[in-house]
Amino acid sequence: MTMTLPTAAPRARRRLRLGRLPATFVAGGLILAASLVLAIVPGLFSPYDPIAMDYNALLSPPDWAHPFGTDSFGRDVLARVIHAYTIDMQIAVFATVGPLIVGTIVGALVGYAGGLTETLFGRIVDAVISFPFLVLVIAIVAVLGPGLVNMYIAVGVIDWVFYGRLVAGEVKVQKRLDYADAGRAMGYTPMRIIFRHLLPNAITPAIVYWMTDMALAILLGSSLGYLGLGAQPPAAEWGVQIADGKNFMATAWWISVFPGIAIVVTGLGFSLFGDGLAELLRTKK
Repeated sequence: MTMTLPTAAPRARRRLRLGRLPATFVAGGLILAASLVLAIVPGLFSPYDPIAMDYNALLSPPDWAHPFGTDSFGRDVLARVIHAYTIDMQIAVFATVGPLIVGTIVGALVGYAGGLTETLFGRIVDAVISFPFLVLVIAIVAVLGPGLVNMYIAVGVIDWVFYGRLVAGEVKVQKRLDYADAGRAMGYTPMRIIFRHLLPNAITPAIVYWMTDMALAILLGSSLGYLGLGAQPPAAEWGVQIADGKNFMATAWWISVFPGIAIVVTGLGFSLFGDGLAELLRTKK
């Protein structure tokens, strides 16, 4: 009697299919992983102290000693770009995690309650989005004073409504499904239905938006740093570096260009990772 064994090809194809990840997810993940390493241990990669001045190397162009050149104080631009990852990745997380949590909770409650609560929340959302986001943040920071903590407060006051709107819409859809009706029929409390059943199925768009929001937070932090309202000199922060080089673009372009490239690459990493995550979650459904 002969016994036929399943060929390895179908098994290999199944493993390949299960292990396949979106290219954007992989590319964004690699960029973010490298960014996190630079943010956590910048000293391992930095050739110099980011605030050490060398008056014998003022405005030196890129060379072997200073691959990204030096600024008007003789500080190594590469060292400052690397150490800026610590501050700018901190901005990406700290400026957005609070709005994510608050907006998710409020949105879940509003989406489940509906009625007058939803109407009032809608008026708050309309009031916030009727003004440009950056203008509102600048206005609040100007009142509170410059600095990263005040920037986090300003972003938190405004940004949570966007997460709330996303989650409220998803929860409103989920609460009409059969499993929500079953929970109510079994006598579950509204809090249990919301946070143990509805929210896990409704939070995906907020998580995907969070990735994009972190990229926007880096741009916002750099913008405020450029305007003197965010991180303060001599801190190594990309917006501060661009501001330091704005008067030397014709003669020392490297002071502003390399921090600008770092902003673009890091923001691209968040955007690619968010797009890949959205695609991955869609295929899992």
